Amino acid sequence: MSAAPPLFRLEGVHKGFGTPPARVEPLRGVSFEVRPGETLVLVGPSGTGKSVTLRLLIGLLSPDRGRVLYRGRDLADMGEADLDAMRLRMAMLFQSGALFDSMTVGENVAYPLRARGQRDEALIASLVSTKLAQVGLPGTESKMPSELSGGMRKRAALARSIVSSPEVIFYDEPTTGLDPVMSDAIADLLVSTQRVMEGLTSIVVTHDMNVALKTASRVMMLHDGLVVGEAPPEEWRQIAYGELPADAPLAWRMFRQFARGEAAGPIQLGK
Repeated sequence: MSAAPPLFRLEGVHKGFGTPPARVEPLRGVSFEVRPGETLVLVGPSGTGKSVTLRLLIGLLSPDRGRVLYRGRDLADMGEADLDAMRLRMAMLFQSGALFDSMTVGENVAYPLRARGQRDEALIASLVSTKLAQVGLPGTESKMPSELSGGMRKRAALARSIVSSPEVIFYDEPTTGLDPVMSDAIADLLVSTQRVMEGLTSIVVTHDMNVALKTASRVMMLHDGLVVGEAPPEEWRQIAYGELPADAPLAWRMFRQFARGEAAGPIQLGK
């Protein structure tokens, strides 16, 4: 049986901002595929285009050169109506959670359903209750976001992301600002969400190596505008924490330095 075609494909994508001499180019020819049903985790130093890549995939940015394809179709050829239809099949969990402070937790979680035109209030209430329970927040519908801890806000934001049963979820630094225990709990939640939502494709940007290695089916490292390596998490774990041969490839040494948070190595500070 042949493999399923990629959900997304980036082909030689360049993206920069500003004008010389202040222009920066976080992406300088990035190419990769996202496979249906996988959890692809993007890691790498700050400023290497990981969050930019998410925004390109969802069509919020356009490449300067190269192509971004969704199910074989170039996003540049899509009109706004087609892009909107594509985005309705997607969800994003932002660093901050991005809950609406003026809405209750239940109203926040229900927001994507109402935005999609759902008017059956009984169905909305049932879905909201189910998803809040799924993320470990049963009975919190009437609470305000200000009453929740940071970890609870992330859980509520995840419930909002999954309530409409998206095809794809983009996670942009899902554990930022959380302590190690809560970060690990969020990683567990991402894994359980992937397991429960059959066919879900997840794309995660993170600096948290525990999250990367615990949630990924494939880890990809970006550096200096390019993909420098990719591998399943068990291979990355060995590279990061096991014995490394003296003639190890540059990509392995870069990942090991990044995973261990070491200043000395092939990744130069400020690059």
